[in-house]
Amino acid sequence: MDDFLFSDDPGEVEVQEKSGTWKVIIVDDEPEVHAVTKLALSDFEFQKKRLEFLSAYSGEEAKKVVMDHPDAAIVLLDVVMETDDAGLRVAQYIRETAKNNNIRIILRTGQPGQAPERQVIVNYDINDYKSKTELTAQKLFTVVMSSLRSYRDILSIDQSRQGLEKIITASRNIFASHSIDQFIEGVIQQLTSLLGTVDEAIYATSLVASNDPSNSSDKLVVFTGRGEFARSEGKPIEDVLDSEQMDACRQALQDRGIVYKDNYLFAYCSSEYNHASMLFVSGIPEFLTDTQKHLIKIFSQNVQLAYENVQLQAEIEDTQQELVYRLSEALEQRSTESGNHVKRVANICYVLAKHYGLSYREAELVRLASPLHDVGNVGIPDAILNKPHKLEPEEWDVMKSHTQKGYQILRDSRREIVNAGAMIARDHHERWDGSGYPTGKKGEEIHIFGRIAAIADVYDSMRHERCYRPAYSLDEVVAEINSQKGKHFDPKLVDVFNTVIDELEQILARLED
Repeated sequence: MDDFLFSDDPGEVEVQEKSGTWKVIIVDDEPEVHAVTKLALSDFEFQKKRLEFLSAYSGEEAKKVVMDHPDAAIVLLDVVMETDDAGLRVAQYIRETAKNNNIRIILRTGQPGQAPERQVIVNYDINDYKSKTELTAQKLFTVVMSSLRSYRDILSIDQSRQGLEKIITASRNIFASHSIDQFIEGVIQQLTSLLGTVDEAIYATSLVASNDPSNSSDKLVVFTGRGEFARSEGKPIEDVLDSEQMDACRQALQDRGIVYKDNYLFAYCSSEYNHASMLFVSGIPEFLTDTQKHLIKIFSQNVQLAYENVQLQAEIEDTQQELVYRLSEALEQRSTESGNHVKRVANICYVLAKHYGLSYREAELVRLASPLHDVGNVGIPDAILNKPHKLEPEEWDVMKSHTQKGYQILRDSRREIVNAGAMIARDHHERWDGSGYPTGKKGEEIHIFGRIAAIADVYDSMRHERCYRPAYSLDEVVAEINSQKGKHFDPKLVDVFNTVIDELEQILARLED
């Protein structure tokens, strides 16, 4: 095999394709070159993966193959084909048009005198340049091996970058929807990049506390997965793993450590505050260095702490919401309104905000903060707050002061929900035409949260009985709110109200007094 590769005609070589291969594109206008290259590399193996050969016989054909196979690892590229610089044009196409910076390019030529200039090799990230007459089987093996190692390292770096981006994004948008999913996906990418693999992975966590780790496997549920496990979220871990893998999983739980098998590992993850979680990664290298194993150990410990930090943020938000509801319900007990009033208003605000076009986070914020709209009632005497008859002018002035009192209680907080509550308390009795109180703001001078809370509060109040009047029918409420379009209420919000009235009525039915 160390004889010159291109000195004789070797005939046709049959290559059997296998799964889990490295794709190598052979670009040459001589069929014999394709055949002899496949023969020389027929028994090549790197990280237990064989080579899969793709052939192109011209520069134009090569461009199509490159576009159809963006995951190809190497292109063995003839310089001179239909034109003297056809191969160089393919190299330029790969880097500039296809934007493929991962594939390794090895230039080959049968005309050594037409070697490309140094600038071309540098500009297009050419890995190697060989004359066909000097390229023995051993040299071809060497250049392919070094190129595959380079390609593998590029993939690993790219995986690490993607994982880091996802973690940074998740930590920056900690309150965003599915931020925990994004965080864990990024964590898994980091682990796979550490191992130099991009195969299947699972992150599973327990739903129910257990003091016996050896008995926790039936409580582990897949939180997120990659590869063939990408659609396994929510399933018990024993439903997605085979019996041999489950045995290894139980051993990792029992030992509270890491179990390495032929081509996969289970890493037990836990912390002081949470129950067991498990990382499963398949397709790992056969031999891991002590350094890699040490990093995996540290990683499996820290990943759980990072995950719990994300969970803690969600817990803080849930706690804030509960405190807001309880405070609001305590205030409602001073009046004849029920505690469910604030819950209904919160849900109505969310629906209106979402259909008005606010972002998910803004809609959530108005939902969380709207129960504080009447917090200023704490400063209103019971005799005025619950008077069953029309208020006297001086009593009405006292009643109107609840908006400013609420704003004074909540303003200048460093907490987003409390600040939103301050704006709602201040503005929810302002009117679109400027005839409201406390300051007579008009139109978009009124904060959008206040405009939303205004229509939600009026709608719910009119649909329920009060100490001074009976409840209104749905038709009466719809007619009244539409009559106040552009007067009391934001015209666009009234249009939204009309389109979602059925959804709002369902909220009232679900949260009856």
